[in-house]
Amino acid sequence: MCADTPQTPEYKDTLNLPKTDFPMRAGLPKREPGWLERWAQIGVYDKLREKAAAAKGTDGERKPFTLHDGPPYANGHLHIGHALNKTIKDMIVRSHQMMGFDARYVPGWDCHGLPIEWKIEEQYRKKGKNKDEVNIVDFRQECRAFADSWVDIQREEFKRLGITGNWDDPYLTMNYHAEAVIAGEFQKFLMNGTLYQGSKPVMWSPVEKTALAEAEIEYHDHKSHTIWVPFGFANAADDLSEARVVIWTTTPWTIPSNKAVAYNPKVAYGLYRVDATQDESWTKPGELYLFADALAADALEKSRVTEFTKVRDIEPSEFDGLICKHPFHGTDDANGFWDYDVPMIDGDHVTDDAGTGFVHTAPSHGADDYECFVARNWIDRMTHNVGEESEFMPHVPFFAGLQVFDKKGKEGKANNAVIAKLVEAGGIIARGRVTHSYPHSWRSKAPIVFRNTPQWFASVDRELADGMGEMGDTIRSRALNSIDQLVKWTPQTGRNRLYSMIESRPDWVLSRQRAWGVPLTCFVKKGLLPTDEGFLLRDEAVNARVIEAFEAEGADAWYADGAKERFLGNDYAADEWEQVFDVLDVWFDSGSTHAFVLRDREDGTEDGIADVYMEGTDQHRGWFHSSLLQACGTTGRAPYRNVVTHGFTLDEKGNKMSKSLGNTIVPEKIIQQYGADILRLWVAQTDYTADQRIGPEILKGVADGYRRLRNTMRYMLGSLADFSEDQRMDPADMPELEQWVLHRLAELDHKVRTGYQAYDFQGVFSAVFNFATVDLSAFYFDIRKDALYCDGDTLNARAARTVLDILFHRLTTWLAPILVFTMEEVWLERFPGDDSSLHLQDIPATPADWLNEPLAAKWAKVRQARRVVTAALEVQRVDKVIGASLEAAPVVHVREAEILAALKTVNFADVCITSDIALSGDPAPAEAFRMPEVDGVSVVFEKADGEKCQRCWKILPDVGRYRHPGVCGRCNVALG
Repeated sequence: MCADTPQTPEYKDTLNLPKTDFPMRAGLPKREPGWLERWAQIGVYDKLREKAAAAKGTDGERKPFTLHDGPPYANGHLHIGHALNKTIKDMIVRSHQMMGFDARYVPGWDCHGLPIEWKIEEQYRKKGKNKDEVNIVDFRQECRAFADSWVDIQREEFKRLGITGNWDDPYLTMNYHAEAVIAGEFQKFLMNGTLYQGSKPVMWSPVEKTALAEAEIEYHDHKSHTIWVPFGFANAADDLSEARVVIWTTTPWTIPSNKAVAYNPKVAYGLYRVDATQDESWTKPGELYLFADALAADALEKSRVTEFTKVRDIEPSEFDGLICKHPFHGTDDANGFWDYDVPMIDGDHVTDDAGTGFVHTAPSHGADDYECFVARNWIDRMTHNVGEESEFMPHVPFFAGLQVFDKKGKEGKANNAVIAKLVEAGGIIARGRVTHSYPHSWRSKAPIVFRNTPQWFASVDRELADGMGEMGDTIRSRALNSIDQLVKWTPQTGRNRLYSMIESRPDWVLSRQRAWGVPLTCFVKKGLLPTDEGFLLRDEAVNARVIEAFEAEGADAWYADGAKERFLGNDYAADEWEQVFDVLDVWFDSGSTHAFVLRDREDGTEDGIADVYMEGTDQHRGWFHSSLLQACGTTGRAPYRNVVTHGFTLDEKGNKMSKSLGNTIVPEKIIQQYGADILRLWVAQTDYTADQRIGPEILKGVADGYRRLRNTMRYMLGSLADFSEDQRMDPADMPELEQWVLHRLAELDHKVRTGYQAYDFQGVFSAVFNFATVDLSAFYFDIRKDALYCDGDTLNARAARTVLDILFHRLTTWLAPILVFTMEEVWLERFPGDDSSLHLQDIPATPADWLNEPLAAKWAKVRQARRVVTAALEVQRVDKVIGASLEAAPVVHVREAEILAALKTVNFADVCITSDIALSGDPAPAEAFRMPEVDGVSVVFEKADGEKCQRCWKILPDVGRYRHPGVCGRCNVALG
């Protein structure tokens, strides 16, 4: 009977077509909140802990795995960096859970510190209140309530991203126990001798009379004085004995506090002679000056020199050991105030971009200057010449009482007075004015000064006799040895970055002049200097009383009336001791979290050490750094075994995101448009170890890839709709094609596990996605559709469904750490139930005997030959010779006997999705189709012979010969 005979039945309903209600359109923004509610009702995180507890002591015992959360600040809505950070952490935790660990994640928040104080003070100003007039405990309570409110907001925003964890019991640095532990960790520094009081320049607001943190600073254009000041030498020989080295500064008021002149050995310097000048010049012909070569002409021009000669090059080594004289050295009526040595020192911060190539160094008034002195252990050379109102102190000759800025932030008289005195002393060769970016207080908008103030430090180089010296006897040595011996770094560049920072860092400044934080719980003896024996009270009983009070009442107990008497007890006279009210640097708070989270909590770790710390690259200077220092001082080693670092998020053009540029990406907006899974997929597809880009076009690409993957999962669901256990086949009995798929699964399972263990989510997703779209959708599914749709209970169909079921369990669990919502949806489509959740499953174990390298090598050749056939048929389809590959029955010429033999052992027509195929070892005719990249395989196109089966659409000679009209023999059997 002909295929187009009117009596031919409609066979569509007899096909085993995929059946599923799984939607092609995800609708993630609307549907994801429902899954979040479902997980909360089931208590998935708690069930996993119960699962681990039940397995303890059995063969299935789960090894604990803890990622310790670096605490975000409880202030403001989440930005894209938060989303990236928390998603990577979630993938780490979920993947390790599914690989058989008891993976714990306790989210936390940093609650103390400056930004919260800002907000409360801002509210006060709006109400006309003065912070200093408010009881400090009341103020701290307002800060606590503010932080608490943001914890609740951010918690819900993090949960919306699909982040799993102990959200009902997070850690907060402001919890009473946390504050008690932070104070206790500080007391260990007090007791082990690393704590001392010293000085450091800080950014100081003369208007507000307070130290400011970097976050409280904003930069505005400011018009400053500029001066070029020559320093003579005290010990130079030969031609340098008469020369003077010239510095340039925009802060003339710091000249009275000068203690050194810095140079850079990498800069080219020269000795220059003045030959002629204008009348108004402060220089004279014949005088010798030292400049960086790149800046000499400009500086001399500024000093009204009309002609000059470079006498010779100066080697930087000539500066070694040279001592300068202060410009005010020997000044009458100064009583020798400035008659001290001013050494020449080398410094990397010196450049020849502007000025003279030499830097005036006043360590009490500049960060770089200070670091230079710390590196040389010259802290005792610091000056205390400027007071709280930016006024020169009474002991400073000529300038006592003169201010840099007045109480309104306007310029005071100090700069002009110093310049006038330099002119009088012959200590200036040029002056001017320059407009430049200058730090101002964000509150008063007034310019600030750098000013030396007393601070509390932890020494990183004092030896610790605490019996924990396996990694070294100082904080620095313990930190450096921990970095190299105890910690694995992802990427490895993180090791180099942190190591160099620790290697060169100064002592840790612990104190802040703030109200909202954990106080430095110590007492100092009145009348003693910081260097005197007995200056600090070290008494375990006093410490214990403080900790006991903090556990019950929080750190507010330190500020309560009678606190000093309460803590000192009857052992000390309260009026002989001063209570320290500075608060700890918030980095000490977060650096101590290992103690009250990892060590103290039931869901912490047995040894107080985390398996992973994971944060952005800025935390090499921040949390990684402070945690390392803090733990090395109190436990003798790093508090982590692995440190994973991510980069920053940029816009699509690679620009840093900022509100002013209008290029920020808000996680909430992405979730509203695409859903959290698309944001998570973007994270998985990026190389997070470097800076990543995100934007509308990038997200569209991510969404397109997601749709392809979703369709793969949908196809599997449809094909497994009626799968039952009695259809399952043993892999050994399967056709080669299915055995090849199992081989690929075994390969991929190893790659997925290895990738997850190495935190390589990009590698994992790329491998799984390529497998799903290339090996499965474009190859295996394409081939087996015919058997799945058209066969009855055949070997091919049963094997294919068995493999699809195996694939389903692997793909869902492999991808669950990344696409938490979508894979849950896929799982529930097959395994619904009130307590059912994919996230309670593990990645199934994969039998080693699925690996079959000889079979894989054979099928690699089969696929190569298939490529040539597919390409040849595509030419015919484009030319409209055929409409589909089933209309073809090509002849394939194969030169190599081994490949020809391999093709003959498989149903190559099914593999190529043709109705028939002929294999030949004869030489191919000239007109045969060839592909340069697949040598030795050629295709001669032939149309299939016969009629089109109305059920499977193959064109075969036997169509119409059977009981069922219009079908082939295979379909006739399937129809029964």
